[in-house]
Amino acid sequence: MVTRRQFGLGALAMGVLGTAQTGTARASAGHDYTARETFDLFERTFHESGAVGQPTDNNEHGGLAWGQSYVLAGFIRMYEAYRDTHYLDRLVTNIDLVLGNRDSERDVSDYRGESLPAWRAMHPYTVGIAELKDSTGRPVLEVRSSLSYADLTTATVLAGSTEDRFTLEVRSGRNDAVATFTDLSMDPGSPDYAVRKILDAYPTPTQVTARDLHEEGTAPPIQGATPLVSQPVIFAVHTGMITYPIASFARIVMRTPKLHADPRYRAKAAEYLDAAKAAAAVHDREWRQSDDGGHLSWVKGTPLAYDGTEMPTNQFLALGLTYAEIAAATGDPAYAERARRMARTFARELKTDANDAYTWSYWPSFGATYRGFAATEGISEFTPSGRGAKQIEDLSHGAIDAEFAALAFRHGLGFKGADMARFARTYSKNMATTDPDGVPTTFLRVDGTGGLASSGQYLQAPRWMAVAQWDRVVFDHAKSIYEARATEPSQGSHIAGVAYLNWQARRQE
Repeated sequence: MVTRRQFGLGALAMGVLGTAQTGTARASAGHDYTARETFDLFERTFHESGAVGQPTDNNEHGGLAWGQSYVLAGFIRMYEAYRDTHYLDRLVTNIDLVLGNRDSERDVSDYRGESLPAWRAMHPYTVGIAELKDSTGRPVLEVRSSLSYADLTTATVLAGSTEDRFTLEVRSGRNDAVATFTDLSMDPGSPDYAVRKILDAYPTPTQVTARDLHEEGTAPPIQGATPLVSQPVIFAVHTGMITYPIASFARIVMRTPKLHADPRYRAKAAEYLDAAKAAAAVHDREWRQSDDGGHLSWVKGTPLAYDGTEMPTNQFLALGLTYAEIAAATGDPAYAERARRMARTFARELKTDANDAYTWSYWPSFGATYRGFAATEGISEFTPSGRGAKQIEDLSHGAIDAEFAALAFRHGLGFKGADMARFARTYSKNMATTDPDGVPTTFLRVDGTGGLASSGQYLQAPRWMAVAQWDRVVFDHAKSIYEARATEPSQGSHIAGVAYLNWQARRQE
């Protein structure tokens, strides 16, 4: 087996050519993943398939953010590779559909009842809530679960030892996890007061919290089962992923005289710029600025796990991509300043390892989720306490981080060439490898740990092309992953992968 320490161009050639009896023979007679014809075929096949992530999706299950956004980004990369306005025209078609599915266009609201120019999401991301009622129909207890896929969870009220007592069972239909709270009371003065007893038991297998809805009295909820309903939340990472290529279109048109002279492209660029700004502004209340940095935190009370804490690095940097592109399109110093501050914050998270490569954690190391927090600190409504989450960033989410760093570098908003080289070595030295049969694959995490990655991770490798200029192995290895498996498009990120390979191939010519 070729290890990540031994991996290089020679090892790559041996690893791929040595697998002629597995995937490479098929690939040699199949697709050229650096050819525009391959991208065009994959893109057409994807949209005709109706697979998750079409531009008509409403994002309530993340289809726009983790599907169509990649297709849009693919069109951007293909235009930059070939300068063919066909890809800008495809962008216009799809962006118009995507913008038509903003909450404000659909007349739907977030958990606060606000209908905003962005895209809400629910299942499987957000907290599920059930409102339990007493025998008169009055709401008495709100039961919440911050477990993923919370709307597959049911709250069941059972009889207690007396008429004013009850037992609560909260069970997930996804993994059969269950939390049971026996002989509860709705009397705040009781040692068995439901809200307090449930909080004291946290964390339970279904991550339950509760809120007293009584206006008066202490009547218990009636017996029976009530399903939890996932609440609508607009995520900064979703907004960033969707609006990044939209803002990129505006930047390309506004900075290309020939395109800007075309009334149709100019009008669309202005429209899309306004849309990107409006969507980004939805998250202004989440912006947190330090003396020499900036990031995003979830507002306490937002119905999702870890409300009140700092967002994962990839999630706030996803919106940073949009800030950077708006700044490049307009020269607006406010957006440039936010992107610079995010770049400084991210730079402080980076550690240089023995391979002179960068490593970093999934959660920002300055944050409450990373270090852990107690219920007595009052940080989070739906995750009252946390033990500390110090896992290292993975390949797929890390691609967002590396893309932001490369974009900040290109637009003069942060980072230097030496930083780009270290990001490239993160892939080539830490993650690039082969499996025991010599087939190219990757390790899961940016420090080379986590074992061999699943297909959901290693097929995202081409998204590291933003830093491939600084190490040829990044391109060659990512391309070999697709070739060795004769990859066919099954999701939007695969379309983006082929676009990124085309883009980098043209840059190397």
